Amino acid sequence: MSVNPPALPLAGVKVMDLSRALAGPYAASLLSDMGATIIKVESIKGGDSARSWAPFDGDHSLYFDSANRGKSSIAVDFYTPAGKKILWDLAVASDVLIENFRPGVLNSTGLDPELLRAANPSLIIASVTGFGPTGPLSQAAGLDQVAQGMSGLMSVTGLDAENMYRVGVPIVDLVTGIYTAFGVASALAGRKEGGAGSAVSASLLETGLSLSAFQGQQYLSTGEVPVPRGNNHPVLSPYGVFKSADIPLIIAVGSEKQWVQLCALLGAPELAEHPDYATSRLRTVHREALRELIDGLLARQTAAQWLADLRAEGIPAGPIYNYEQAFADPQVQHLQMVQTVQRSDGTALPLLRGPVSVNGRAPVVAKAPPALGQDTLAILEGLGLSAEQITGLMEAGVVYDGAPSSVPTGEVPRG
Repeated sequence: MSVNPPALPLAGVKVMDLSRALAGPYAASLLSDMGATIIKVESIKGGDSARSWAPFDGDHSLYFDSANRGKSSIAVDFYTPAGKKILWDLAVASDVLIENFRPGVLNSTGLDPELLRAANPSLIIASVTGFGPTGPLSQAAGLDQVAQGMSGLMSVTGLDAENMYRVGVPIVDLVTGIYTAFGVASALAGRKEGGAGSAVSASLLETGLSLSAFQGQQYLSTGEVPVPRGNNHPVLSPYGVFKSADIPLIIAVGSEKQWVQLCALLGAPELAEHPDYATSRLRTVHREALRELIDGLLARQTAAQWLADLRAEGIPAGPIYNYEQAFADPQVQHLQMVQTVQRSDGTALPLLRGPVSVNGRAPVVAKAPPALGQDTLAILEGLGLSAEQITGLMEAGVVYDGAPSSVPTGEVPRG
């Protein structure tokens, strides 16, 4: 007898996703992974700005696709009375509203938070901003790399103090999305106790600063300003990229036991007792000389041979993959992180699933990233509108149903 799997933790939770680009949409996708129903509400005039961002697969933005799994889309004219009424009805019927307009812009769409809470006291409103909801930069536009630079993250990333780099993915946006989803999940848990909704906020600047970890703490406690260390760990050694007989590999020694094991494995047990390398602090002070020694010892074997030996000893180690190699790795394939879904136009889309499993159950992509407005009719029907009312809204240009024959034009309203 087959047994249905248990419901996911957020099954039955309704989320209205008014956000655009990455942080907010990524948060909503993470909530979808946990079972929430996500209605992505987009402007009829172009939709989410990420729909126009490269890279593309035909007419499909892969930037958009990567952050909008598991959602339904309704396209609405935000600034008509009828459009505002639809936004209001959707918000009042939701458990969570996620938005990333500039502070105050949400009100211009008719969604005043105080009025919404009067109509739906249990509503959780999650707001994502560039620099925080108050302060001298609260109205300034903020994007990922701006936050990477301003938060100090770029100052510890790169070859050296003269060559500082951005992280190769929009890490601040992504982690802000994770923080936002965490805040929403916490507010939902709290709502079960008290019944009232909450206001959750996150900003790119706060996220970037929160990622400073020991680098920021070093400055706060000692006044010493950290600098980039290339591919070396800032405070541990040996921990970084090393040469082998063919290609580089990563070795990460995190304890004295592993250091002794590494020396023995490299055929140089005497290194463990060398006065320059006897402690973690000394190894960091003399990291360059130690790296040259280890590179010379590693030159005797290929990276694959060393990786097998290192892993057998329990020493953390791994290759440096490009994405083709990463997706081909047997462990990655075993985890089945890539799932193929069908877009509304019938094209196939290989898509990464969410990374968090519950009770041994890995997330399933509930729905392919939606075309603009592809679910408009179903969502309006869910609000109780009649066929005649929906037709009237379509003919008046208040909503768009995703049909190619009636593609709306215009600019996306900026918040």
